[in-house]
Amino acid sequence: MSSRQDSGRVIPLPLASHHSASRSSITCKYRCGNACQHEAPNTSGNAYFGDIVESVLSRRGALKATGALALTVGGASLLTGTAAAAPRPAATGGAVPGTDFAPVAPNTEDAVVTADGYRQGVVIRWGDPVVEGAPEFDFANQSAAAQEKQFGYNNDFAELIALDRTGSQSLLVCNHEYTTEEHMFLGYDENNPTEEQAKIAWAAHGLSVVLVERQDDGGLKPAPSRYNRRITLNTPFELRGPAAGSDLLKTSVDPTGTKVFGTQNNCSGSLTPWGTILSGEENFNQYFANADTVTDPAAKERLDRYGFEGTASTRKWERFDKRWDIAQEPNEVNRFGWIVEIDPNDPTSTPVKHTALGRFKHEGAAVQIADDGRVVAYTGDDERFDYIYKFVSRGKVKQGTSALARRHNMSLLDDGTLYVAKFTGNSPAGEIDGTGTLPSDGKFDGIGEWIALASGTESFVPGFTAEEVYVFTRLAADKAGATKMDRPEDIQPNPVNGKVYCALTNNSNRGSEGNAAPDEANPRVGNKHGHVLELDDDTTGTRFGWNLLLVCGDPNDAGTYFGGFDKAQVSPISCPDNVAFDRHGNLWISTDGNALDSNDGLFAVPVDGPERGFVKQFLTVPKGAETCGPVVRDKVVTVAVQHPGEIDGHNAGNPASHWPDGGTSQPRPSVVAIWREDGGEIGRG
Repeated sequence: MSSRQDSGRVIPLPLASHHSASRSSITCKYRCGNACQHEAPNTSGNAYFGDIVESVLSRRGALKATGALALTVGGASLLTGTAAAAPRPAATGGAVPGTDFAPVAPNTEDAVVTADGYRQGVVIRWGDPVVEGAPEFDFANQSAAAQEKQFGYNNDFAELIALDRTGSQSLLVCNHEYTTEEHMFLGYDENNPTEEQAKIAWAAHGLSVVLVERQDDGGLKPAPSRYNRRITLNTPFELRGPAAGSDLLKTSVDPTGTKVFGTQNNCSGSLTPWGTILSGEENFNQYFANADTVTDPAAKERLDRYGFEGTASTRKWERFDKRWDIAQEPNEVNRFGWIVEIDPNDPTSTPVKHTALGRFKHEGAAVQIADDGRVVAYTGDDERFDYIYKFVSRGKVKQGTSALARRHNMSLLDDGTLYVAKFTGNSPAGEIDGTGTLPSDGKFDGIGEWIALASGTESFVPGFTAEEVYVFTRLAADKAGATKMDRPEDIQPNPVNGKVYCALTNNSNRGSEGNAAPDEANPRVGNKHGHVLELDDDTTGTRFGWNLLLVCGDPNDAGTYFGGFDKAQVSPISCPDNVAFDRHGNLWISTDGNALDSNDGLFAVPVDGPERGFVKQFLTVPKGAETCGPVVRDKVVTVAVQHPGEIDGHNAGNPASHWPDGGTSQPRPSVVAIWREDGGEIGRG
């Protein structure tokens, strides 16, 4: 241990660590390009919390028109009301509705383990047919042509869009974040991949849209449909918004700067009130080669800030298409890192990349509608010491489900104001000692400010044009003085209480030499377990109140906090990643990289009332896997089980997992459905 003197405090500093929680090195290699083994790209010297003691903003009433406007039928919101749903009374026996189940114990089984009284079934697996003409999956004889029509690899975010009021038919929309070639191909040579293997990987990225039908036993099964669709790295996308057509986005293939082929590293996302899907492009930097050949200081600064480095890429795609070679196509890198929008209801529609929401490593984006009808979108930059953003549209939502209203609403994310968050704590700095010990007022909380970066063609950041703000958002936010956070990932508004919840997964470098010290919004040195942030936002305004709902980890650790609930009763939770809500307003959290010697899982926690902070584990996923994209409905829960068996020392020739098919089969990323054995509601004893 070393230490740093800071504002009269001595902060213990951990020895440098370059591995994220318990995630295997092979996952780090293929998912994020070993980001955890490199210094964080944010080297700015932004100001942090001082000894300012301010009262937290008075609680605003429940934010209006959030998930209450969620779609009901046909993938479109009715947009008929603005009031947030009221909390429901406690369930019989005292448990909060939606959380009345016996928690699953931590484990390391090669299986999906659910709460007692629940059944499970695989909905769809990597390689299963999606569109007409797709062949059955053959692991030993894959082809790019087949993968273009089959379910992609490493499913992440998922959503179920009901096509009827009974939920008997829904559209399952799912991201495919990244490919792990060593687990996809027998005898894979990372130094000499074949062109066909590269093209299979291009087809395995993107998204899938699949019709699923409710079965008599409660499960879900794919079915042929005109809606079924694959979106891959070969699919044309339209660039829209204030940076579209910029010289910064033009390439030899697209001299207009308005058309991009494909989307990649899509992590989380959300369903919009008008029935489309937003998806975030995250660790896109790892796919590009030859950043080290760039010598121009300005260009190098921009590449460094986004984590571009090295010569050959991990996957060697640059050997088969020059767009992955920065030396040949320097602007291609600027065409990834956006929020994308797809319309699942129209399989012929062209997906969109929205430049007005900024370019960075988006975990995802989630939309709510303000009192005045404008759209507010929240998004996090999933990197150590990066930022939380929001976007407020200029235009207002049109009510109804007509084609005209739909087209109008799909344009709302093209014009508005982009903000970045600055946090201030309300406790003396001396009480934030880096251990996770609560300050004297018993909470980690405070106020915050949204700093405007750009609006339309106007920049608010000195030295940056508006186009530069949108394309190099990280650098603009650095200059604006945003607060460095511990990997802000999924951010979603709660449809019941109107508050906004953000998962901050971890940051083992917090407080280490040369890095930002703990502050009240990120209160632990070497934060390997992460925390969950709760915002009471003024939606279209520039002020917000905030507090930490959870400071995750082992409940026996004094440096953990569970919303004030008795820690002797809660489930241990580590590395929160995705968040979702049931209709009661309970927060559901999936984890990525559990650092408590257990498989990742899905957890439910009430956010209001006497059981606020009562975390209960609902399921765990197989060994080596990550829990992604939770969807929680009254009678079914789905999770995307990503990278099962990704354990160091294993590959396709020596699999560590045989889930989901068992026997000696290869592990396959899959979406799983869970439902009550008796057909009752989830979490309603």
